[in-house]
Amino acid sequence: MPAEDLMERVTNLCKRRGFVFPSAEIHGGFRSTYDYGPLGVLMLRNVKEAWWRSMVQLREEVVGLDAAILSSPRIWEASGHLANFTDPLVDCRSCHERWRADQIGDTCPNCGSTDLTEARAFNLLFKTYAGPVEDEGAVAYLRPETAQGMFVNFANVLQTTRKRPPFGIAQMGKSFRNEITPGNFVFRTREFEQMELEYFVPPDQSQQWYEYWCAERMTWFTDLGMAKDRLRLRPHDADELSHYSTGTSDIEFAFPWGWGELEGIANRTDFDLLAHAAASGERLDYFDPATGERYVPHVIEPAVGATRAMMAFLIAAYDTDEVDGEARTVLRLHPRLAPYSVAVLPLSRKDTLSPVAHRVLSLLQPLFMCDYDDTQSIGRRYRRQDEVGTPYCVTVDFDSLDDDAVTIRDRDTTEQARVPIIDLIAELGSRLSH
Repeated sequence: MPAEDLMERVTNLCKRRGFVFPSAEIHGGFRSTYDYGPLGVLMLRNVKEAWWRSMVQLREEVVGLDAAILSSPRIWEASGHLANFTDPLVDCRSCHERWRADQIGDTCPNCGSTDLTEARAFNLLFKTYAGPVEDEGAVAYLRPETAQGMFVNFANVLQTTRKRPPFGIAQMGKSFRNEITPGNFVFRTREFEQMELEYFVPPDQSQQWYEYWCAERMTWFTDLGMAKDRLRLRPHDADELSHYSTGTSDIEFAFPWGWGELEGIANRTDFDLLAHAAASGERLDYFDPATGERYVPHVIEPAVGATRAMMAFLIAAYDTDEVDGEARTVLRLHPRLAPYSVAVLPLSRKDTLSPVAHRVLSLLQPLFMCDYDDTQSIGRRYRRQDEVGTPYCVTVDFDSLDDDAVTIRDRDTTEQARVPIIDLIAELGSRLSH
């Protein structure tokens, strides 16, 4: 389908089915802010849990951190954000809209005017005040990234975990950037969630670990069902590189409007640890007792937006087909990402089926995120579950009263199989683990 149709369908589905709502909608909305609804909060949590499982749970050398959102100005002075975290801002003198100069060329996208102001630097940090007095002594900032919290806690983590390079610190959490032109739904917003790893390595191993993480992060997306032809790894040209980076690559996704950054993997060298050490007077290095060598580790940073990743997974999963001659919309989400793993559907709302259906629900809920739906025809309920990506429906029918069995329906194939209730957990566990 045309790209603009796909984007419109996905955003409509998100609003209609409770994935994403415009924030403060009853008050006229608030630009570039969104609320994650009953299904969206489940899927976003699943995206984050899939990342955490891959980056922390299944690795022995990576630990987690949850650093403060509200942070000291000294952190951002040391990191260079106060001086360098800027975008070029221009104003259109005709319609008074503001734009990033590096994204619009010489023409206003709103009115077509070429009468633009000279570009000037605009700092993206959100500034606030800590305490009752709003003066320069009370200035604080909302973090624009989670990375710096991991750098300033490097020594703390080293001492308490006794890790040695190569090792990593992982963090998920909110970040805030005062973007000049947010847009494309939840692709670029001023408030977003990041999932970042800072991987500390011996300096002479930085290139091999950079290449390792580029490959590893591509695999994460494809393992979760994203088609390889929707992804590409694009190394940055020399003039694109951040001043601290010796190599950066973006994992890009084929969004409806074109290729866009999904994740960045950067070799940050020793810039951050040296910067914070110089500003604080503290040593941020590693002493290797085996070799007697002391060095400042280099850092490889894979960084991905959780909300942006969720959006890409939704777009990649959106599909339409026909079942028994009837058109249906289906989200072919990987089972790890789907808001609900299982939907329990009694064939009828009659009191005779309700006790069995609720017994099945109670059996499954401790192990799987479940939905329960007993309204409208069974066909319509199947379509509703297909549309939100539920991998399996469990139907309780009148035969269940006699054989104590239920029917499992597969979202993608629509095939159905009869399973005894006593075997239901094992059967669903096997299917969902693939």
